[in-house]
Amino acid sequence: MDVVLELTDTFIADYVYAWAHPAKSIPSSFLETSNTTIQELSSWQFKTVNPYFHVDPTKYAYMSAWNRDNIYRQFTTLFLITWIFGFVLYFSFATLSYLFVFDKKTTQHPKYLKHQMWLEIKQAMQSMPGMSALTVPFWLMDVRGYTRLYDTPADGPGMWYEILQYPFFILFTDACIYLIHRGLHHPLIYKRLHKPHHKWIMPTPYASHAFHPVDGWAQSLPYHVFPLLFPLNKFASVGLFVFVNFWTIMIHDGEYVANSPVINGAACHTMHHLYFNYNYGQYTTFWDRLGHSYRKPDEGLFQKEQKMSDDQWKKQVKEMEKMVKEVEGEDDRTYDPAGVKKNN
Repeated sequence: MDVVLELTDTFIADYVYAWAHPAKSIPSSFLETSNTTIQELSSWQFKTVNPYFHVDPTKYAYMSAWNRDNIYRQFTTLFLITWIFGFVLYFSFATLSYLFVFDKKTTQHPKYLKHQMWLEIKQAMQSMPGMSALTVPFWLMDVRGYTRLYDTPADGPGMWYEILQYPFFILFTDACIYLIHRGLHHPLIYKRLHKPHHKWIMPTPYASHAFHPVDGWAQSLPYHVFPLLFPLNKFASVGLFVFVNFWTIMIHDGEYVANSPVINGAACHTMHHLYFNYNYGQYTTFWDRLGHSYRKPDEGLFQKEQKMSDDQWKKQVKEMEKMVKEVEGEDDRTYDPAGVKKNN
């Protein structure tokens, strides 16, 4: 994240902070002076965090009372990066998934909610600022050097680790998310934190980030704990951040491709949204199998003629309604009348 922060500072934040919170020791007359002169008046000196390339900062980098190393400035900028970049990532990938992958017939399912897609987007937008604020302390530890992130392969454990760090990251985070996700289904926690995400019985890709902010943050904790405990290439960490968001959208897209006993794909996650107490894993089925919470997706989900059939839906609705009473009590969702009518 330090490279992302440096680029944001160079092209955007330096100008903003120089205008919003100028340094008292640098008079406005220095706007026309050279970078060298201004640098001499600043206690902060530029040192790139990018081992491959960098862009020299303009004079505006030296003209704010909050220089680039100021923790309040870093917190503010990292918060905005996480919020804005997170939203762009979510909305772009979810929209592409909705347009080209998502089966629109899902909107006719009897448990599809009235105005569901817009409700999902609304909840995601409301939650993202809170999730971003809770995430920033981990980014701060990153940019201030308190993690085990490293710059280049030469700084890591060895070339072998440049490959193995990826499956290691997946295995570690999958195990942790399983435990956290299962814990969120505890009766004392579920209704307060996790129920908003289970509002969507038949989710669209936009449900991927439609969480209570503490819920979304809690399930992201393993991604940030990993580099506190284990080495991780910092460029790999950015790529994994994008991948994690992409995967989260994929398992909510309703396109049941991965009929695998190992991969926890969209079909497995649909079982979770329908029946609540199964398939807590994020990437694999291993921990669900170990914890006796694995439920194999119905074979009909992988057959196009059966996937959206009335018989399949009636079967799902019957068991889902039973599970809702068991887990939540009264079902307070408002379903789309078209889907309800079709099921009757």
